[in-house]
Amino acid sequence: MKRSILVVLATAGLVSTLLSPAMAQVAYGDSKAVETVTNEFGSTDLQMIAEKMVGSLVQDPILDGRPTMTLSNVKNKTSEYIDTKSIMNTIQTTLVKSRKVKFVRSMDEMQNGTDELQRQNQSGLYKSAGKAKVGNMTAAKYTLEGEIVSIVKNNGATKDVWYKMTLKVYDVEGGSVEWQEEKEIRKTSKM
Repeated sequence: MKRSILVVLATAGLVSTLLSPAMAQVAYGDSKAVETVTNEFGSTDLQMIAEKMVGSLVQDPILDGRPTMTLSNVKNKTSEYIDTKSIMNTIQTTLVKSRKVKFVRSMDEMQNGTDELQRQNQSGLYKSAGKAKVGNMTAAKYTLEGEIVSIVKNNGATKDVWYKMTLKVYDVEGGSVEWQEEKEIRKTSKM
């Protein structure tokens, strides 16, 4: 009896809802393929933003001489959760690989660095010759920060979402904006 019900459900295309997650089919996809599952912020949007920002920044003379830079926060001013740290990590990774800029620890990462310096210098476990010296960290000349905003319009039949990412490089000492770029993305879906 159970087998015949399963056959009927399978022919109706409903068997997948009855199967456990362990039996579901999983396939790898292209991580660079355009993702259009929803009109919410997604992997394609992150990749387009990072590509635009890095492409613009590496062409700018501000990076002549391979200056030091640190990451600041990206303010999420949208109505949805967006992992802004992931956007900045992607941008930082590409910039580091370009060898055009050196990154120093960000505010979020600084505690780990100071903890390691204290461990090496105050625990008594390390030879003097091999210890990292306190007071020798390189300061950032520039900080990279930004914001992402969105406008959402919905008339019941169509939902339109517009995103804008703005990224700025500030001179730490002088406070001036030395570089700025924006990337806009519009996504529309029919209900």
